[in-house]
Amino acid sequence: MPLDRAEMHAAYALPDRDTARVRVNFVSSLDGAVTVDGRSGGLGGEDDRLVMGVLRAMADVLVVGAGTVRVEGYGGVRLARPNVEWRRANGLPPMVPLAVVSASLDLDPRHPFFAEATERPLVIAPGSAPAERRTALDAVADVIVCGDDLVDVPAMLHELAGRGLTQVLCEGGPHLFGDLVAADAVDELCLTLSPTLVGGSAGRIVSDAPEATRRMRLLHAIPSDDFVFLRYAASA
Repeated sequence: MPLDRAEMHAAYALPDRDTARVRVNFVSSLDGAVTVDGRSGGLGGEDDRLVMGVLRAMADVLVVGAGTVRVEGYGGVRLARPNVEWRRANGLPPMVPLAVVSASLDLDPRHPFFAEATERPLVIAPGSAPAERRTALDAVADVIVCGDDLVDVPAMLHELAGRGLTQVLCEGGPHLFGDLVAADAVDELCLTLSPTLVGGSAGRIVSDAPEATRRMRLLHAIPSDDFVFLRYAASA
């Protein structure tokens, strides 16, 4: 039986919008693969897309890594009408803004991420990123410098909060998730378990974070059509 959108809005409801928080949303196979043929789309399904839309509707900003933009084909993210109506009813702008994180600024200003954006995107980069690339992207996005040689995650979240973007939804990729984990900045993980076994050499949802045990607390586990939708919160 398909998931009910209103029930998912209730299941993923935020306790408040005043407290800054970072949610991360991923889909994974049963054997831990984060992609099939290099992309995550083959792991999802209709209900997974519904949950993704609900999470986006609740966010102030959608943050992704540059690699994810290139591989997953991010264009202008448009919400389904029920999610737009939910945002309006809750005093939010109709569309959620996008932010891309890139250490090198190896991004084409003509990419659909910029060309099809519903509003001017944000680009987050360190001071060491090439100046000429920053200048080129200034024409299509607001470039925010956070950190020197690498993107400083706490500085990034501080800058976003300063713009009123306190409810951050990260959709990957694994390197960006790893940076958030390393900075102890993950408040929630929303993980879809796909009913598939993939094998191969696909990576995990987290990459390059230092090994350590970081305890999470299960908030819910919702089964649907052999998928399981898990919501975890960071332990206090």
